[in-house]
Amino acid sequence: MSDIFISYARSTAKQAQAVAEALRALGYHVWRDDELPAHRAYAEVIEERLAAARAVVVIWSAEAAKSQWVFSEANRAREDGKLVQLTVDDARLPMPFDTIQCADLAGWSGDPAAPGWRKVVDSVAALVAGAGAAAAASEAAPALPAKPSIAVLPFANLSGDPEQDYFADGMVVEIVSALSRFKSIFVIAAGSSLSLKGKGLSPQAAAAQLGVRFVLEGSVRKAGGKVRIAVQLIEAQDGGQIWTHRFEDTLEDIFALQDKVALTVGAMIEPTIATVDTRRVVKRPTENMGSYDCCLRARSVVAQLTEASVAEGLRLAERAIALDPDYGEAATLAARMHFLAGLYGWTDAPADHTRTALELARRAVRLAGDDAEVISQAAVILVYLDDDTASAVALADKALGLNPGSVTVWQSSGVVRLQIGDTDLAVEHFETAMRLDPMGPDRTPTRWGLTMARFQQGRFAEAAALARQMIQTSENPTSYALLAASLGHLGQPTAAAEALAGYRRRTPQPVETYARAVWRDPAPRKLFLDGIALAEARDPAEASSG
Repeated sequence: MSDIFISYARSTAKQAQAVAEALRALGYHVWRDDELPAHRAYAEVIEERLAAARAVVVIWSAEAAKSQWVFSEANRAREDGKLVQLTVDDARLPMPFDTIQCADLAGWSGDPAAPGWRKVVDSVAALVAGAGAAAAASEAAPALPAKPSIAVLPFANLSGDPEQDYFADGMVVEIVSALSRFKSIFVIAAGSSLSLKGKGLSPQAAAAQLGVRFVLEGSVRKAGGKVRIAVQLIEAQDGGQIWTHRFEDTLEDIFALQDKVALTVGAMIEPTIATVDTRRVVKRPTENMGSYDCCLRARSVVAQLTEASVAEGLRLAERAIALDPDYGEAATLAARMHFLAGLYGWTDAPADHTRTALELARRAVRLAGDDAEVISQAAVILVYLDDDTASAVALADKALGLNPGSVTVWQSSGVVRLQIGDTDLAVEHFETAMRLDPMGPDRTPTRWGLTMARFQQGRFAEAAALARQMIQTSENPTSYALLAASLGHLGQPTAAAEALAGYRRRTPQPVETYARAVWRDPAPRKLFLDGIALAEARDPAEASSG
């Protein structure tokens, strides 16, 4: 939902647009009624947006003072304690708003330093920040796990180069991955931790949102051939610093540096960690820093799930393989890119991509050793493309045994269970992944799986809601396809047709071809295609009679 709701009268639409654009330029999400969807009731949307906004900016004018809509919206904002007033003419404000501070923006031309505008900006900032803190405090914090729990917060990039943000984020991902292999520690997924980046939360607030007892803060300074990591471990209850340390090494030995951080933090939290898990943590996935760097970049771009991002991810993954042919993660990344290119028809030779994806997945399994994430992601490719689904299940189980703290492992296992028809178990595994990753952008694959599961269970309203959440964070064509089929079954043919059009704008792949690739089982495939038929027909009765 939006940070700011703007209330105004028609005669001041131009001023409302200027205010909205100025606030958006400051990074706020702004909503006004020119964004009303065509398929929903006006009053319903207004009430929903008004309730969700953190600040309500009311633009008073002679016409607004006579408007029942503006008065009602302003009064609701006043009662909720989130009213910001400004006036653009000399009209007298209606009671009781004439007793509340109101910024004078008569004749405002967009000057960011204008006193009236500064008053508006300061009020909005205070309300949005306060609402964010209140929302965080009011949400039911996840219960603390029985075993020691930790979140690795976003590391500060001190390199002076914004382009190196991906490296600092990648360091967080790798340390989380290493820590999650300790079965005696509950570790929040890197995606949820990184979602707090730039939000200015205190360690205690971050820990409360994520449901952990400890947080690890740090910074990365990368210069020349060296990297320095400074970290501090904080106990969330009182904000006390338990331990701080600085690690420094050459880039040629970056994994040793990650190991030092992970092992030392793990030892501070849980001194009874088994020796076998410690040995597993220190195993290096690759000695080639160029290959590792390419994989970091590939992970970053493919999350967008567009034709261009998959093509770029494939280029980077193939470069990683060229630099280190024995790097298991590079093989799984390349397999995933080939699979996606074939699935969505983002290629002139889909069969070639599909065949290559299968070959790379099998190769990744041979290279993986006991790398649970590589094994689990290879299992996903294999359950779709290989006839031996039992082997894919065995690989998913093996990965869970190796690293039950990895969100990727639980996500992948859920997808495998979906493909073999064990939908209830798939839901359990997706929900476990959600608990490990309660806030991060990496939840999109989990939502995708959960949407598929709810659809297969015939819970179309839940599937539609989840699909809409995915659309907000990803361009994945699957989001639109599942939304279209769900809305078709729910008897909303117009909205279903719009969602189906969204799918077709993002992929040339015929829906029937996509369905055969995604569903092995003919029963959910038919359920999906029936929903698509309803979306295409627009008239459910006509579609069912045909």
